[in-house]
Amino acid sequence: MRLSNRNKASVYNFVHTVLLMMVIFGIAAFLLNEYRFHAVGKESYILLVLPILMLVTFHLNGRQIFEYDSDGEALNFKNRNIIPFLDRPLHDEFPKYKLIRYEIIRVFFIKRLYITISSKNSGSTILKYEISYLSQKEVNDLKLSLNKVVKANEEKND
Repeated sequence: MRLSNRNKASVYNFVHTVLLMMVIFGIAAFLLNEYRFHAVGKESYILLVLPILMLVTFHLNGRQIFEYDSDGEALNFKNRNIIPFLDRPLHDEFPKYKLIRYEIIRVFFIKRLYITISSKNSGSTILKYEISYLSQKEVNDLKLSLNKVVKANEEKND
């Protein structure tokens, strides 16, 4: 099964650009109010805080683009940010038989996927992916696919 939200990259770029423009206009409006017009009192700090808070929230959600491929004998995970220099992209590929379990953690609007795979050196390794920008249908499809792989691995080990 293949799963990707790469086609939504243009939407994420647009939202990021709008948020950056809001921050720039907020700073300009704040400075104009403080040093020139004095139209708004202490409420002018909202012009700074609100856009910056929205931009920080957008980036704290994690990497926007998530790709998953379970076709063949390997599982392939890719997780990257729409801004290439902001975060290092993740790319992991490993055989299906190494998958031990997975867990999806949700905290408010942040979703993370934790994959536990068997490893020669340390027994097991946990890989973390940010899936906050996947729709609920895409998360359910991902769960279904990973459940099949985990169940097949459990049957082989018994």
